[in-house]
Amino acid sequence: MSNSETNSRAGTSASAAGDPAAEVKTQLSGFMNDIISRLEKQEERLTMLDRKSTSLRRPALSVSAEIEAPHRKAFAAYVRAGDDDGLRGLDLEEKALNTAVAAEGGYLVDPQTADSIRSVLSSTASIRQVANVVNVEATSFDVLIDHTDVGSGWASETSAMTETSTPQIERITIPLHELSALPKASQRLLDDSAFDIEGWLAARIADKFARAEATAFVSGDGIDKPRGFLTRPVVANDSWAWGSLGYVATGNAGGFDTSAPADSIVDLVYALGAQYRANATFVMNSKTAGQVRKIKDADGRFLWSDGLSAGEPARLLGYPVLVAEDMPDVATDTTAIAFGDFGAGYTVAERPDLRILRDPFSAKPNVLFYATKRIGGDVSDFAAIKLLKFGVS
Repeated sequence: MSNSETNSRAGTSASAAGDPAAEVKTQLSGFMNDIISRLEKQEERLTMLDRKSTSLRRPALSVSAEIEAPHRKAFAAYVRAGDDDGLRGLDLEEKALNTAVAAEGGYLVDPQTADSIRSVLSSTASIRQVANVVNVEATSFDVLIDHTDVGSGWASETSAMTETSTPQIERITIPLHELSALPKASQRLLDDSAFDIEGWLAARIADKFARAEATAFVSGDGIDKPRGFLTRPVVANDSWAWGSLGYVATGNAGGFDTSAPADSIVDLVYALGAQYRANATFVMNSKTAGQVRKIKDADGRFLWSDGLSAGEPARLLGYPVLVAEDMPDVATDTTAIAFGDFGAGYTVAERPDLRILRDPFSAKPNVLFYATKRIGGDVSDFAAIKLLKFGVS
């Protein structure tokens, strides 16, 4: 420090010693100078950091990879090698893996695989396409149907009112059953990094589940599987009662009437109540469809008409046709054609989750994948479906 600054400070200190206000002013001035000096140094540091960040020009990180990669990598590691550490460490809701079921020894399939399976099930020719499909979180699903009417009567001004009948509500319980598949693959195949394990699982499981449930919705006996609508009691439509399905006979055992084959199909359409016909669909297999599309009316016009655009179903008498291969063939006294509003008449209840358990021990050197899904089905409105019986009466 120079002599002049020393003398100046000494003079200032001397003058401040005699003036309290001047002393306080001097202290505040020193504090301000110290704060300004610290701020200047902090600004220099920030400027240097900004220059370094600009000069490096790092590329932006991939957001989509952060969201999708962890759960897919963890699921692949579990399927290929049984390593569940990655599954346990994930935030399962944010990483798109539904939930872990450690106590049961398995995990739910990630949503992308499950979506693939659902799309195949929906595209398969099954009653599922036209039925009422509901997702439930219980062991059964109850459908409440009001199939009776309130009584009424005419009364005069002075006559006494009489009690009328009361409507009844029918409860139909649809239990859920376990549908399972057990595909396998060799460990060497799983070790191949080019192998699409999720796509393979989706295709194999979807094919198995689609064929099994399609058969059950038509002809299932209801024992450990859905109950098909053709296993319900069948009676002539003129004597139909709740709890059974009404049918119309062709008049010819094992075929259509030889003189007027179109009449029985017309009778089938108008055997169904008007409230159901607006959303009604014909259901038959390919062999039956081959016979029906040859039928002409009295003026020589075909009853069958193909869809005008891709994806549009064929139509019979103006109503869409679902070709379901699980329907029976035309034979004596078979009900090979169904017609009705299946959205009201048949209900499919299922749990939305699909579980896969990896088993590398039971079939060494192969790895088994035990997949399960819970599903049920049954007739929910007996008035909404009618059948065509290939019999005399």
